[in-house]
Amino acid sequence: MTVSAKTISAQRTLSWGRMLLWGLALWGLVAAIYRLTNGLGASTNLSDGRPWGLWISIDVLAGIALAAGGFTIGAIVKIFHMKRFYPLLRPTILTAFLGYVIGAASIFFDLGLPWRIWHPLVYHNLHSPLFEVAVCVMTYTTVLALELSEVVFEGLGWRTLRRLVGAIMIPLVILGIVLSTMHQSSLGTLFVLSGWRVSPLWRTGFLPLLFFLSAVAAGLSMIIVEANLAARAYHKKLDQPLLAELGKYAAWVLLVYAIIKAATFVMSGGLAALGENLWLTLLFLVEVIVGVLIPLVMLFSARVREDRHLLFRAAFLVAFGVLLNRFNVSLFGLKGVAYVPTWAEWGITLGMMAGAILFFDFMVRHFPIFEKGH
Repeated sequence: MTVSAKTISAQRTLSWGRMLLWGLALWGLVAAIYRLTNGLGASTNLSDGRPWGLWISIDVLAGIALAAGGFTIGAIVKIFHMKRFYPLLRPTILTAFLGYVIGAASIFFDLGLPWRIWHPLVYHNLHSPLFEVAVCVMTYTTVLALELSEVVFEGLGWRTLRRLVGAIMIPLVILGIVLSTMHQSSLGTLFVLSGWRVSPLWRTGFLPLLFFLSAVAAGLSMIIVEANLAARAYHKKLDQPLLAELGKYAAWVLLVYAIIKAATFVMSGGLAALGENLWLTLLFLVEVIVGVLIPLVMLFSARVREDRHLLFRAAFLVAFGVLLNRFNVSLFGLKGVAYVPTWAEWGITLGMMAGAILFFDFMVRHFPIFEKGH
């Protein structure tokens, strides 16, 4: 049986890609050891004037938002019984699990005393949104692990354990939806409490609602992005009608988000702040125009949704817009001292991402993540 030149080229690309990922993972491991042995002061540029930096902005706020496809697709398949979306369920759950693991690990490294990460489980501060976020993230990560275990048990041939997990799957999905709704919105609450420190361009009491809606839109969009990338990397069939339908759902969620964002922007005095700081104004305009308005118009077009490449670009822009929004709210538009991440901060972030991709690759090659042919 002959192997085509295209297949050989793809295999070589994957091999080089894995080597690069292993290199980044090694860099992350070195940076993690350096962070744990030398403390926050020596390994980061965080300070009292800038206590949250790269790890919180990209790995927690953005990462958890982009991983929202897990509870979204779980609700679509398990609660609303839209079984046609089942081929998208397992890879999305795996991606969501990895996203939350990265978020939890980032919180671990961001703590001054990381070995006390278990304290919220024992020392309760019921008045703190951080307490709610911590408990929900830990619990939902456990829920995702249980959902993913069904795939692992199936791959290992452990039928009894698989049936046991399957019997409690509906309660797990419902719990996941509740937990995700709570902590996605509570992440926005953190910046409502930040008050004047947040730029007027993003300051509003509706941040919890905006964080939740944008996470749902980003989650649906990331399913489209990931499906395209996985289909290309693993030579799988792409079910374009399914992705087109998800794109339509994402368009409606994004429309609701855009309307609420525009209304709250005007009510909160954002118009008066336009132009006060040219850098922040530019970031705001890029976020809104490139990350909301352009993909909104594209996703409402049937021609765009039916075209694989155009749909991918529209979904990518939504994910980019949400990523930039989280950076704008938590870093660029948050008053504080100047901050540039150190090599260790970048190393841990990129290393964890590389490790997540390598784990995804391992699961795809050894367990039934994809439906046959899809």
